[in-house]
Amino acid sequence: MIRPLLVVATSLLATAALAAPKPCDELKAEIEAKIQASGVTSYTLEIVPNGEVSDPNMVVGSCDNQTQKIIYQKNDQ
Repeated sequence: MIRPLLVVATSLLATAALAAPKPCDELKAEIEAKIQASGVTSYTLEIVPNGEVSDPNMVVGSCDNQTQKIIYQKNDQ
């Protein structure tokens, strides 16, 4: 179960890294669409300032000129 999550997170990071800087809400919506397309139904995406990131492995995007991060957490069902 963890392996598909890593594949999704890695592809999201690669996509975000290649994209031009975007507003956080726009990038979050794009990431959310990709997560839902992969079949994940219970998750949390949150926009946080860089200094509030406690686990860098949860980061799936960076926005607002690298000042904010989008973090992903899969929720238990």
